[in-house]
Amino acid sequence: MDFSEQDADISGEDYNNNNHGDSRESSSSHSSSSSSSSASSSSTASSSSNGSDGGDTSSASGSASSVGEEENGEEVGNFNTSNYDYNGIFGEEEEERDLFGSDNEDYCKTPATSPFSIPVLPVIRNTNNPGRGGFGRDRWQTSRGAGILGRPGYPPRQGFGYGSKFANGQRDERFVSELKLSKSEETLSRKCIAFQEPCELACYSRVEGGDVYFDDRSLRLFKRLITEDIGADLNQGFDTFIEKKDLGSEGFGDLLACIRDKHIPLQNIHFVTFRNNLNKILATAYIRNEPWEMGVHKRNGVVYLDVHKLPERQRSELDRRRCYWGYCFESLATEDPRRADGEEMHHIDANVEYCSVIKTKLGAHRILMGAEMDCCDSTDEGRRFYVELKTSRELDYHTEERYEREKLLKFWIQSFLAGVPYIVIGFRDDAGRLVRTERLRTKDITHRVKMKNYWQGGVCLAFADEVLCWLYGTVKENEDYILQFAPPFNRLELLQAQSCPDAITNHVEQ
Repeated sequence: MDFSEQDADISGEDYNNNNHGDSRESSSSHSSSSSSSSASSSSTASSSSNGSDGGDTSSASGSASSVGEEENGEEVGNFNTSNYDYNGIFGEEEEERDLFGSDNEDYCKTPATSPFSIPVLPVIRNTNNPGRGGFGRDRWQTSRGAGILGRPGYPPRQGFGYGSKFANGQRDERFVSELKLSKSEETLSRKCIAFQEPCELACYSRVEGGDVYFDDRSLRLFKRLITEDIGADLNQGFDTFIEKKDLGSEGFGDLLACIRDKHIPLQNIHFVTFRNNLNKILATAYIRNEPWEMGVHKRNGVVYLDVHKLPERQRSELDRRRCYWGYCFESLATEDPRRADGEEMHHIDANVEYCSVIKTKLGAHRILMGAEMDCCDSTDEGRRFYVELKTSRELDYHTEERYEREKLLKFWIQSFLAGVPYIVIGFRDDAGRLVRTERLRTKDITHRVKMKNYWQGGVCLAFADEVLCWLYGTVKENEDYILQFAPPFNRLELLQAQSCPDAITNHVEQ
């Protein structure tokens, strides 16, 4: 109906819904009396017009009776009853029907097969580690804790997957102490550790045949025109290459013999070591996946750190050749009066070396160390300085970041500890041909990586100071230990050792 008809019919209509059929007509005359009189029709006409469009109508019997019914709460006739059946709510109940019976039309009209397709949930992806996808540890063990069922086809994981040594928290029976690597880079960066400028006190040389002399006869001079050799084949002379021998503690004995020969006092020295051991400690501040160990022996208040070489896998021909490329570049970048211009490399002996004995101080600890030097150069005033020679594969977009994160870190540590101001890097291709060279100032390396936030030199020094303080305060006089960094790479372990190298024992007795 239109609104004009709605306003004219102020007496209201039957509020029974046609859909209920004739069973509801008995209450029609009673519900129709709920319409209000003409005095109140202005406020209720709109709601009464929303009732059923059909059905019988009856005239209102009076406003008094309708108002009384509203006050008694039996009916509210002015609401929209097309959606709600108030007869069943307020006392008049419908005939009960079996929801699953044959007389339930709504149930019978329900199809047995749904016309809607089965919903497919999207694949759950691990946003924290996209590369692993749906595989790996999180597939069976999530952040909610370990699952009730074990991983199918695998035994339960114990000891972080590093074997029985670390299972159930069991320690090595030789265990003495540990230093957990729990301090963050931010915490270490707040510490300002003083490092004394390295000072050379002595040197010694090892020549072909293995003889040692306490002078600089094996020190080579840097060839400034190394750029003229770009394109040289670093494979030349590989057939006659003499590989470096593992001298063990004998090499440490040569360092101690030089200290005795030059009468260097050790009363105020805390650590005597090769630079190689300090390289490992400083690099561990960032590189946490390379195992290492060293001997620790305290005698007369001095802690001697002996180099230990871990077992290596059998090297392939390519591994040996790549190692040779480094030695060949060292020979190519240094003056050799025995080699004529244009003559190929031959008879390169990796055992020939020159070692500098340096005194420095890191934090509160005085250190006397031996450091092998590749070559030297001199200023116009005649002051001699050392140059470190390195080789690396030519960089590309994929390898540059790792080079700056790891290799430059090691280059910087090695040169910084010994006070070497320059590093010359020879870049080669996969065939071993020299493609270019680059000279770096040691102090510029930290500036190069600072903006990229790869690593900080101060963090390495702070970490080393933590290790040395813990180590010197833990070891006891006349006792022997092994300091190791091993899986799961979250701590440094100090283990009891059974013996002391003869080189240290003989040095202390003399």
